[in-house]
Amino acid sequence: MTALAIIFGYIEHLIPLPIGAYGIKLGLANIVVLIMLYSVNLYGAFSVNIVRIILCALLFGSFTSFWYSLIGGILSFFVMVLIKRTNRFSPLGVSICGAVAHNVGQTAVAVILMNEFRIALYLPILLIVGAITGALIGIISIPILKAPIFKNTKKVE
Repeated sequence: MTALAIIFGYIEHLIPLPIGAYGIKLGLANIVVLIMLYSVNLYGAFSVNIVRIILCALLFGSFTSFWYSLIGGILSFFVMVLIKRTNRFSPLGVSICGAVAHNVGQTAVAVILMNEFRIALYLPILLIVGAITGALIGIISIPILKAPIFKNTKKVE
């Protein structure tokens, strides 16, 4: 699953988004994390998430992008776990909340690293785009989670 998440990260790295806003990505690797969160367990999902972030930063990123991804990824993961545990949201809702949290974490890192609070003015745009990309990842993940291979998976929490 880690290898698959890295492949998705690489594919994402190759796709330029013609949005005109810096740092916006689809979050394809989060398909793997979301599926693992629902079908395996949170420890496995967290491990894949962290290892993927580290390896993708080494392979395709930079020192700065590592911190954006790490903090965003950790915050996103814990928000997804908390939202999922309420049993009030589908994988779609969990994915949207995770994507939005990821953007909040990345914005906080940018404000701290660049020592410039005005960067936070970019957050509303990131939240809108995060909700859209989070919805896309959730929509992609739902039929995968309904696949027969995941029907009888014994999940350990």
